Amino acid sequence: MSTDTGHHDDHAAHHDHDDHAPAGAMTDHAAMEHTPTPDPHAHHAPPADEVPHAGHGGHGAHVDHTGHELRFRNRFWICLALTLPVLLYSPMIQMWFGFTMPTFPGSAWVGPGFAIVIFLVGGVPFLQMAGPEIRNRKPGMMLLISLAICVAFFYSLVMLFVDPASGFFWEMALLIDVMLLGHWLEMRSVRQASGALDQLAKLLPDTAERIDADGATSIVAVADLHTGDTLLVRPGASIPADGEIVQGESSVNEAMVTGESKPVGKQTGDKVIAGTINGDGSLRVQVTATGEQTALAGIMRLVNEAQQSKSATQLLADRAAGWLFYIALAVAALTAVVWTVADGFNWHVVERVVTVLVIACPHALGLAVPLVVAISTSLAARNGILVRNRLALEEARLLDTVVFDKTGTLTTGQQGLAGMAVAGALDEDAALALAAAAEGDSEHVVARAIRTAAEERKLTMPPVADFEAIKGRGIEAQVDGKRIYVGGPRLLEMLALTPDATLADFAEEAGARGQSVVYLVTDERVAAAFAVADTVRPESAPAVRALHEMGKQVAMLTGDSEAVAGAVAGELGIDRYFAQVLPEHKDAKIAELQRNGQTVAMVGDGVNDAPALARADVGIAIGGGTDVAIESAGIILVQSNPLDVAKTIKLSFATYRKMVQNLWWAAGYNIVALPLAAGVLAPIGIELSPAVGAALMAVSTLVVAINAQTLRRVNLSGLEG
Repeated sequence: MSTDTGHHDDHAAHHDHDDHAPAGAMTDHAAMEHTPTPDPHAHHAPPADEVPHAGHGGHGAHVDHTGHELRFRNRFWICLALTLPVLLYSPMIQMWFGFTMPTFPGSAWVGPGFAIVIFLVGGVPFLQMAGPEIRNRKPGMMLLISLAICVAFFYSLVMLFVDPASGFFWEMALLIDVMLLGHWLEMRSVRQASGALDQLAKLLPDTAERIDADGATSIVAVADLHTGDTLLVRPGASIPADGEIVQGESSVNEAMVTGESKPVGKQTGDKVIAGTINGDGSLRVQVTATGEQTALAGIMRLVNEAQQSKSATQLLADRAAGWLFYIALAVAALTAVVWTVADGFNWHVVERVVTVLVIACPHALGLAVPLVVAISTSLAARNGILVRNRLALEEARLLDTVVFDKTGTLTTGQQGLAGMAVAGALDEDAALALAAAAEGDSEHVVARAIRTAAEERKLTMPPVADFEAIKGRGIEAQVDGKRIYVGGPRLLEMLALTPDATLADFAEEAGARGQSVVYLVTDERVAAAFAVADTVRPESAPAVRALHEMGKQVAMLTGDSEAVAGAVAGELGIDRYFAQVLPEHKDAKIAELQRNGQTVAMVGDGVNDAPALARADVGIAIGGGTDVAIESAGIILVQSNPLDVAKTIKLSFATYRKMVQNLWWAAGYNIVALPLAAGVLAPIGIELSPAVGAALMAVSTLVVAINAQTLRRVNLSGLEG
């Protein structure tokens, strides 16, 4: 029995794999090592004593928001409890509600005393966080909050010796409570989004069952595994490291990593991902990556990067806070000058100035964007979309054209049965079963495509004997006592056979589409023809339709021939395509579209497409399995599903809409409150006290928080058709 060398050689030219050339590509593991530099001006940077701790273990470091959240939560409850006596012993509150509190020596200091403790416990952390903004001369959110707290506090201290009933201690206490509550809510939201990382970390088992050289098994710590080790993964067990199956067959639940709800069938040669759950079969897996190099660690790093990065709208909010700082100072100065000229300098003027500075505090503005981006990042991750750069997600809504790489993106990158035709008495199933049986011992890609098609149809294949490869032409074998052949046109030349008109027409049409054709010969006649090609993903057509419905143009780049590119583009309804493009020239095509005024996304496999991904306005990498960390892409589609591109754009629109809504809510508070606090309507008897200002601020903060949470209701799964 001879080997399969040269089997179907005459069809190799039909399959141009330039799309997978590795030239100039960056490895995914190298990409994983990138860690963004933290932004020292981030408005929620914790004070020195509250720096979040790095993640633990070998699962990839990430910010621990839990400790930060707990500290602000505890400070909030402590300050809220201390605020109660401040309110009860406030002369203004007693006057408003018509009650009096018991008096005793020193009772006049109950309110101020508790207020001072509240300032130290709840106010000082905001002052610490304002430090970097002062040092860098970039006023922002924390400086505005600190300004409001300090003005209210020190004004009230002075008023203790002038007019104790006019102090702002209770307003300051409520202000600090609101700030702590808002910051706690923000940290809670970020922690919940980061909770996905914690859940991912928990997927990895602590130990693994390693198969030693003598065949015995031993329990070892996952941290002690090395590349090349062979592991026994029992039914129902968690897979401890990335690897390749060397023995066994099972189904694996990958939902927690890829988002794929159905268990994925696995057999010898298939790759498995650390943290996924084995099904009913027993597997022997050879380790290919451990620790920081696993797909799971890469996913965690990408999610963490997304949480640390800032969107353009968030940067706008930070700049708005800086401008608001100067506006508050200017309005306060103008208020002082105007009212001093109009009414003379008195404590009422000072109160108005203080009110302006106190209510300018923009905590709602600070919450407007961070809450939305934290929720959108988490929502994207649950749908198999890893947002590595939030700017990319925000830019996605502005896209005019989405350019797909063909091989491995719109197609599976694997040969499959694209069509078949039969002649004579054989039906399609019988012909396919015969061909698959004859190809049973061949490892050629065409043979695998035919066998896979037969397996998918659950056909019963007859026993085969005397398999032999015919170099450069095909194979022959004995099936049920009959001599059959499978091969291309050169096989028919050797056998001096000619297909009938039906099969000849089928072969001509398949050839025009760039597909390879092989024939089944039995009883000395050509009984069937099979067209084999790189199969189109079932999600590709719905993806193109969804993008068209969004008003986006769709283009395709490929190194394949004009015939192959035209066939795929026609089948999917793609607007335009570029054929026979070398990997190193793909970025030039992206630049050409951009020069025509289009905002372009490039969707590729992140290997040879790296220059094009970097050139595009939005780089989207198809990255299944261990290929999740692509340096040049801003967004990674874990499931390698083209339909997720449309989901990304839908999420981009929803995220931006919520950001803008929140910014208007937050800005609206200041637009209304500052002029009222300055006394614009005082001549007609309408004034804004610090108490009412604090209430408006609390309402604005609450509205922003609730509106951000509604983003969770966005349905990204309604794009299947």
